[in-house]
Amino acid sequence: MGRTGAQHLVSALGELGVDVAFGLPGVHNLPIWEALSSAGIRIIGVRHEQAAGFAADGYARATGRLGVAVVTTGPGAANTLGAVGEAMASASPVLVLATDIPSTLRRPGITRGVLHETSDQQAMFAPVTKAGFTVEHPDDLAGTVRRAARLALRPQSGPVYVGIPTDFLTAECLDRNDSEPTELLHTLDVEDLDRAREVLAAAERPLIWAGGGALRSGAGEAVGRLAETLAAPIITTFAARGIVPPDHPCRASNPVHTPEVGALWDEADVVLAVGTDFDGLMTQNWRMPQPPRLIAVNVDPADAAKNYPPDLLLLGDARQVVERLLTGLAARPGLDGLSRRLDEIEVRVRRRVRKEEPQAAEFLAALGETLPDDSVLVSDMCVAGYWVGGFYRIAAPRKLAYPMGWGTLGFGFPASLGVAAAAQGRAVCITGDGGFLYGVGELATAVQENLPITVVVVDDGGYGMLRYDQTRAGLPHRGVDLVTPDFVGLAKSFGVYADRVDGFGRAFRRLLREFTRADEPNVLVVSAELSPPLNTSPRWYRK
Repeated sequence: MGRTGAQHLVSALGELGVDVAFGLPGVHNLPIWEALSSAGIRIIGVRHEQAAGFAADGYARATGRLGVAVVTTGPGAANTLGAVGEAMASASPVLVLATDIPSTLRRPGITRGVLHETSDQQAMFAPVTKAGFTVEHPDDLAGTVRRAARLALRPQSGPVYVGIPTDFLTAECLDRNDSEPTELLHTLDVEDLDRAREVLAAAERPLIWAGGGALRSGAGEAVGRLAETLAAPIITTFAARGIVPPDHPCRASNPVHTPEVGALWDEADVVLAVGTDFDGLMTQNWRMPQPPRLIAVNVDPADAAKNYPPDLLLLGDARQVVERLLTGLAARPGLDGLSRRLDEIEVRVRRRVRKEEPQAAEFLAALGETLPDDSVLVSDMCVAGYWVGGFYRIAAPRKLAYPMGWGTLGFGFPASLGVAAAAQGRAVCITGDGGFLYGVGELATAVQENLPITVVVVDDGGYGMLRYDQTRAGLPHRGVDLVTPDFVGLAKSFGVYADRVDGFGRAFRRLLREFTRADEPNVLVVSAELSPPLNTSPRWYRK
């Protein structure tokens, strides 16, 4: 007896190094579940398809490897769209494997009303994916999966959709692995490289701006060495947090949204932008002035030039380009003076935080004092998450998952499932009471899979960020003050240990230390109301 389409699909995943997938079973995709189990690939069953997408994204961010979401036809596939959009905006390599109605029931150009049928399921994913494929013949199934996965991982990485008519999964078929077309690689222009060295060497106040592309390429060490050579400060985007160690002498450890760090940008006469597109969130909607000279390192020329046009574009992988820039570049004086200035900026910013929002200062200090060194922080779209995303000292690459690609509320807890499954350290989710309720059913998943997750729910009785916006605008509170459940009782009803504290003081520290050293999932609820930090748009200082 020959092998089925589902077996070929799972073999292709094994060849790609996939060891875990996230999904929700449906009558159309059950053969994939059976094949995954037989092949020894762990399948983590979630309670909602959106959680499968978020979990695959969290896994990809924590590991740099392919995250896989397995969902069923029609509404099951559609439920993943919000999560896939976040993965697209954050360049997470996620493979969405979705079944479609049987090929035998499809008629070209006609929507017949088959159960779960859509007129064009792949088209739903077009705006939120890097590419999409629909398998046309059972023999093409494994080859399509390989091609889609490699495309998802190829810089600039991103999610890719594969639609599979459900009858192909049980059909006996061959593995027709058509060879992929050879990719045309960009050759770095030697003259441009020499010119970039000359510009950087002649700069009086160079600055390095490192983005997510730099982190994903593993460019941290090279960026750190280049910064020391140039005596240049390093400003990182949210996606690049942790790219250099906290004690690096050139690291500006706070966001560019603070005036103290923003001054480094304003003073720079040359900016080297590595793996970034200068999005609106990081630039305060492009209110930051165009630098006098801008050198961009990017794999995509359009991405590099769409916001701040570069004077010089170095096309290629961030790590390789920066390493080549270092060759023959003489060290400049001034490193000690730069380090002292960055230390002074750090002191001034921390003083500002303590003055403006002492609870936030206490919260950040508690995290720093209690979390295990290998923890991976997963922030949701909530005020506490914004403080973590902007101001917490991230110790290493891939130790923060922050949904500031698309800004997707409800990301935090389900993404933590993927982070925890990646076995890169305990997942510590920082979420609000509103965002947690988006995926609270995944507590069942955390228990069933015994995932090492600590969920910190900062409960301010509603949507605190929106409440702040309304108060600031002099408007009454509408839709933001919510009836919330007894989160401790709710968690315990799932079999999850939970407790509640008021504020971020001694009791919070004690319980957080205890919870993050447990073997099982747990929930810590904190009654507190924080004001938003400077990296949120209502508080941007550039006008």
